[in-house]
Amino acid sequence: MMDYCLISTAYNKNVRIYVASTTNLVEKARKIHDTWPTASAALGRFLTISLMMGLMYKDDERLTIKLDGDGPLGFILADVSGKGTIRADIENPHVYLKYDEGPKKGKLNVSAAVGKGYLTITKDLNMKNYFTSSVEIVSGEIAEDFNYYFFTSEQTPSSVAAGVLVNTDQSILASGGFIIQALPNCDESAIISIEEILKNIEPISKMIHENKTPEDILHILSNGTEEILDKRELKYHCSCSKKKFEKALFSLETSVLDEMIKEDKKAEIVCNFCHKKYFFDESQLINLRNKKKSLPK
Repeated sequence: MMDYCLISTAYNKNVRIYVASTTNLVEKARKIHDTWPTASAALGRFLTISLMMGLMYKDDERLTIKLDGDGPLGFILADVSGKGTIRADIENPHVYLKYDEGPKKGKLNVSAAVGKGYLTITKDLNMKNYFTSSVEIVSGEIAEDFNYYFFTSEQTPSSVAAGVLVNTDQSILASGGFIIQALPNCDESAIISIEEILKNIEPISKMIHENKTPEDILHILSNGTEEILDKRELKYHCSCSKKKFEKALFSLETSVLDEMIKEDKKAEIVCNFCHKKYFFDESQLINLRNKKKSLPK
């Protein structure tokens, strides 16, 4: 089953709702980055919400989203397109923390893994300049941090949820999320209805694991008032290529290329987003160096 997101209005067009199922792409990311359970949960939540946020923009617009905490995870960085594609990097994928006590005892402790720091969103809207906003990480649970971002930086009252179930073999059992946003002049009765539903709703990862579809979850969230506007496929996709890394090598100082040729006689570059390796042999490096030297001063 493909991963996808529904975009809908509800409650007589008073709110917009995004509901996403992301199990397959989160499992792909887990395999690429070799994440341990708590890191998988954090990365999955982050990918899910970032993808839904990306769909708020045009197909050719991009977001760079970074969650940078002082916990053992370090940073998580995502490159998101308005087309529903994402790729990500995580500083330390080997994190496995659980709650030792309290009502969450035994559950994955994402908050401790993330720690304190900042959530930063940079928007490339095909204009002259990029637009960057940053907010403090308020809980480290990720959904709450995005919720705080929408309220503080976008002045958009929102309810954000994301969940990931990790299997005993560390694979991803279920992953998904939703974002509910009040539209301008939203009627108070719609907000009251949503708040009542959110008090009683099951965790979204549990619903997806029980084979509820985004359509089913949307129907619950909207109390049957949904008007679906779009259905978008979601993918973990890296756009790296040897040509792009060749350009990166070409941008280096000639002296650096000379040193590579003399010392290593080759270059191997690994993409941070997909871990694909690109190899440049001595002759390719010499050609790059010579091309660079032939440029007019």
